[in-house]
Amino acid sequence: MAQVSCNTFFMRGGTSKGLFFHAHDLPADRDQRDRFILRAMGSPDPFGRQLDGMGGGISSLSKAVIVSSSAREGVDLEYQFGQVGVDDERVDYDGNCGNLSSAVGVFAVESGLVSPSDGEATLRMFNLNSAKRVDLELQVRDGHAAVEGDLAIAGVAGTGAPIRLDFVQPGGSGTGRLLPTDKPVEPLDLPDGTTITASIVDAAIPCVFVRAADMGLVGIETPSELRNRLDIMTRLEAIRSAAALKAGIVDNLRDATRFSPATPKVAMVAPAAPSPTLAGERLGVDDCDIQVRMISMGAPHLAIPLTGAMCVGVAARIPDTLVQECARSVAPGADFRIGHGSGVLPVSADVRRDARGVEVERVSVYRTARVLMAGRVFAPAS
Repeated sequence: MAQVSCNTFFMRGGTSKGLFFHAHDLPADRDQRDRFILRAMGSPDPFGRQLDGMGGGISSLSKAVIVSSSAREGVDLEYQFGQVGVDDERVDYDGNCGNLSSAVGVFAVESGLVSPSDGEATLRMFNLNSAKRVDLELQVRDGHAAVEGDLAIAGVAGTGAPIRLDFVQPGGSGTGRLLPTDKPVEPLDLPDGTTITASIVDAAIPCVFVRAADMGLVGIETPSELRNRLDIMTRLEAIRSAAALKAGIVDNLRDATRFSPATPKVAMVAPAAPSPTLAGERLGVDDCDIQVRMISMGAPHLAIPLTGAMCVGVAARIPDTLVQECARSVAPGADFRIGHGSGVLPVSADVRRDARGVEVERVSVYRTARVLMAGRVFAPAS
C-alpha cells in the first residue's frame, strides 16, 4: 500500500517529545491534517503502545506542534500544539504544552524559520491554543541552537543548554478568567452523589486541584501506585469532568472525557514531605514547597506537565486556594519549588494583587530541548 510523507523534526522539549512541522508542509484541511498526524504517531492504538508510529504510548510522548512565521506585530513565530490521543482517534488542541514550547525556538532555528545572531537570542512567540504570548530565550552558537550546558531538569537524564520561557499574562488561557468560577474554592458534586472541595485555576492551562488527603492519600504516591488504584483514577476523572462543566469548558459531564480529555488538568496537592523519585532518589521535606501529583489524558504524569506546574505556581499565590493552603510561603520573586514524581520543578510567578483582584504578569521557567531526528515521517495513504 502506498504511503504519504511529510517533512518533520522529532524533538524533545523538557520532559516531552513530539513531531514538529512547518504549517505549510501539512494539509490545509484540518481533518486530513489530523488523520496524518494520528497515523504518523501510531494512533489510535487499542494496545496503548503506538508501535506503528512515532508515539511512545503515554501522553507526554504523543504530541505534535505546528509552527509558522508570524505576521503579527512584534511576534516572530506562532505555533499550535496538539495532544495526540494514544488509544483514541483525536488530536486535542484545547491547551498548550509548556515543555514542547521550549523546543519551538530550537525548531525555528534549526529549520530555518529564524536566523538569529550568535549569543543570546530572544524569540517572541504566539501560542494559537491559548491566544497568549510566550517569550523564549536561548543560546545560539555557530548558527545553531546550543545543546550542551549545565542545566539539569527532573525527569530528563543529563544536562543541557538552558532555555528560558516567559508566559506573558497567562491568566484565563483556556476559559478567559484566572478563576473560572470567581471563587478560590468550589464544591464539586460528583456522579456518585458525593461532594469534594476543589480549586479551579486557569493560568497557562485550566487546572482543578483537590487535597490528596480528601482522596484518602498522602500526596507522595508514585505514578505507578496511582495507576494501579482504579478507584482513585476513576474518581479523579469524575472530579476533572465536574470541574470542566463548572468552568464552562463543556456543556455536560459526558462531553468532558470525550471532547476535552486534556483540559482541565486534575491534580492532588499536599504539603511538602519526604518522598521518593522515579530515579531512586529521595526528596527531603525542605527540598520543595509543595507536593503535586497531576493526571493528564487519564494517566498519572511521571513528571508534572510544565503548563500544569505554572498553574500551580500561580495558584500558590492566590489567597484561599487549596494550593496556597498546602504550600510553604515563599518570598515575592523567589522560585516556588514543586515536588512531583520525578523530582522538583522551580517556577517563578509574578502575581499582583490590588483592589481589582489578582493579576498574573508572567510565569517563568527554564527547560532544555534538542533535535532528536530530522527527515520525513510516513503514514499509510488510506
